[in-house]
Amino acid sequence: MNRKALASVLLLCIALVSVVAGVVHLIRRDRAALVDQFASDRMAQVEAAAREVADALDDAADDLRFAGELLSRPGTIAEHRRELLALLEVVGQYKAIVVLDSQGGQRFAIMDRRAGPAVTRGAVGTVLTETAREALAGTPGDILTSPPVAAAPGGWFRVFATAYAPSEDGPGGSVAVLVDTEPSFAALKLIAPQPGAKLLLIGAHGVPTPASDPVLMDWHKRQKAEASSVPAYSELLTHMRAGERGTVRIPENEAALLGLGSDDVIAAYTDIRMRGGAHWSVATFSSTRELRAHERGVILRVALGAMLVTFFLSVFGAYVFVASRRAVALQESRRHADRLAHLHEKTQKILDNIPTGVLALSATGRITAVNQALRERLPPTAVGSLLSEAFPHAPAAVVDRLSSLVEAACSAERVLSLHGEPLPLFGEEGQYRIQAVPLERLDPEVRVLLVVEDLSNVHALESQLLRAEKLATVGILAAGIAHEIGTPLGVVRGRAEYVQGKLGPQHPQAAGMQVIIDQIDRVSRTIRQLLDFSRVQPALVKGVALEPLLRGAQELLHGEAERRKVKLEVEVPEGLPSLSADPDQLQQVVLNLALNACDACEPGGSVRIAAHVEAPVEPGAWNGVRMTVRDDGRGIPPESLNRVFDPFFTTKKRGQGTGLGLTMVAQIVRNHGGRIELESEPGQGTCVTLWWPATPLPSEERHAV
Repeated sequence: MNRKALASVLLLCIALVSVVAGVVHLIRRDRAALVDQFASDRMAQVEAAAREVADALDDAADDLRFAGELLSRPGTIAEHRRELLALLEVVGQYKAIVVLDSQGGQRFAIMDRRAGPAVTRGAVGTVLTETAREALAGTPGDILTSPPVAAAPGGWFRVFATAYAPSEDGPGGSVAVLVDTEPSFAALKLIAPQPGAKLLLIGAHGVPTPASDPVLMDWHKRQKAEASSVPAYSELLTHMRAGERGTVRIPENEAALLGLGSDDVIAAYTDIRMRGGAHWSVATFSSTRELRAHERGVILRVALGAMLVTFFLSVFGAYVFVASRRAVALQESRRHADRLAHLHEKTQKILDNIPTGVLALSATGRITAVNQALRERLPPTAVGSLLSEAFPHAPAAVVDRLSSLVEAACSAERVLSLHGEPLPLFGEEGQYRIQAVPLERLDPEVRVLLVVEDLSNVHALESQLLRAEKLATVGILAAGIAHEIGTPLGVVRGRAEYVQGKLGPQHPQAAGMQVIIDQIDRVSRTIRQLLDFSRVQPALVKGVALEPLLRGAQELLHGEAERRKVKLEVEVPEGLPSLSADPDQLQQVVLNLALNACDACEPGGSVRIAAHVEAPVEPGAWNGVRMTVRDDGRGIPPESLNRVFDPFFTTKKRGQGTGLGLTMVAQIVRNHGGRIELESEPGQGTCVTLWWPATPLPSEERHAV
C-alpha cells in the first residue's frame, strides 16, 4: 500500500510539471496575440488623442470661417476691426490677424498686445500677408495652412487663412490668423511621457513638429539616404505621408538604431484632418518590454505555484498512506452507491421514455412520482396530491372508480385492470386501459402503481381499418353487380321499350311499362354510382377559377331549386385565387353538396354557397380557399354525424338516395389534398365546410365571358 501511495504522488508531481511546461509553452505561443492586443490598445490611445487634436484644429478653422462671415457683413473697417480684436483677446492662441481685400491689398491688421515683438513683428507679418494672398485663390471656407513660421520662436506658430465670399456691400477678400498650435496638440504630448513611449508628429507640410522625439526627427531627415537601415521605419513614414492609419512592428535591431530600446516596438499611426484644410500625421512608439516582463512574471508565479502544490502533494501523500486502509472500504461503499444510483437513474429513464403513463401512490393514497408521459397531462402540483386533485377535469364518478380499483388491487394483492373503457380523464373522452399494480409493503412511499395506457389512437386506427375494409368490400360488390346485373338490366330495358313502342301511348299498360323503364334506370344509376365510387379517377389538377364554376352550378340547379321552392344563393368575393383542382370533380362536389342541401330544406328554405380566402397565419400554415354550403333545413341527428361519410348511409327516405354521394365527395376532397368538415343541429340546418388548396402557379384558368 505504501508503494501505491508514493507512486500516486509521483504521478501527480509529473502531471504538475507537465502542466507547468504546457502553461509556459502556451504563454510563449500566445505572445503574438498579446502583442496584437497591445498594438490595438496603443492604436486606440493614439486615435483618441488624435480626435482631440482634430477637434481643437477644427475649432480654430471654425473661428476663422466665423471671422470671414463677420467681414462679409455690412460694416465699417472700424467695426470689423473691433469685432476681430475681441476674438483675438478671447482666444489666447491667436497672436495676429491680417485682413486683405479681393485685390490683395491690406484692409487692416491686428496684433495681440500680450505677445512679444518676436512674434508679431518683422518677417511674421510678411508670412501672414503672403498666406492671406494665397487664400484668395481658394474656395471661401477652405482653410490654407502655412509651414511653421521660422521667424516666430518655438516652431509651433502657423498661419491659417481663408477667403470670404463677397456680400452686397463688399467685394470679399481673405483673412489670416497667426496661431500658436502648441495647445492644440497637448493631448498628444500627454502620450509621450509614458514609460517606453515616444512621439513623431509630422505637420501639414511634411515637416516634424517640435513635439517629436529628436532621434526620430533626425532619422526622418536621414530616411531617404539610409532607408535600407530602417525598413520598418521607412514603411511607417510612407503610410503617414499617405494619410493612412494602422500599426507597424519594428524589430529589436531597428528599434536600437532608432533609440527606442532593445525590445520590439509597436508604432501606432493615424492622421489628423482639419475640415476644409490640410492634415497632420502622428505616430506613437511603444516598447514591448512590459509584455516580456509580464510574461516572465507569469512564468515565475506558475513555478512558485507548482512548488507549493508539490509541497502540499507530499503532505497529501503522507495522509493517503495513513488513510489507505479506510480508503478501500470507502471505495467499496461508493461503488455500491454508484451502482444503486445508476440503477435508479436507468429505471427513471425507462419510465420517462415509455409512452404509457405511470404514477406511484403511497400507502396513504397520495401521488409520490409521475413519469414523463403522464406528467405532461397532469397539473404541476400533481406530486403530493390525491387522485381527485391530480385529475381535476375528470368527473367525480371516474375518480371514485380509479380509487376503488387501487383499493381492490391492494386488498387482493394482484393486478386489476379496466380494459379499453371510454373515460373522460383529461376533460375529453378517450379510450384507456388502466391497471393497478400493487407492490410489496416494505416501502410505504410506493405502495401501488397506476398504469394509464391511452388507446384512443389505436381505436381510431381500428375505425380506419374497418372503413378501409368496408370500402374494399364496396369495390368488390360494385364490380360484381356491374358484371352480373348490368347486362341483364340492359336487355330487360330494351325489351320494355320495344313493348312500350308496340303498345303505343294510349294503351292501358303503357304507363306500367314506363314504370318498369324508370325503375331499371334507377337501378342502373345506383350501379354507375357504385362503379364511380370504387374507381375514382386520379385528379388532373390545374388552376380553376371558382366564381365561374359556382355561377355555372347555380344555373344548373336553378330549375331544381325552383321545383323544390328553395332559394339558392352564391357569394364569391373579388380577387379569389384559383383552385388547384380537376374542374369536373370540383363541379361534382359542388353539385352533390348543393343537391343534398336542397333536399334537406322545406319549401321556402334557403341554401347559401360562399367562399373566402384562408390566408396563412404563419409560414408553413394552410394556404387556400374556404368554401361553405349552408342550409336551414332539418339538420342531422347527433348520433348520425359520425356516419354521414360512410358508404350506403343516408338520412333520406327509402328510394330517394343511395348513401354514396357524400362518400364520393369526401374521397374527391382528400384526393385533392383538401379537408372537409360538417356541422349540424336538428332543426337548425347543416353547414359543410371545404378547405381547398389554391394553385401555386401565378396564372389561373381564364374563362370566356
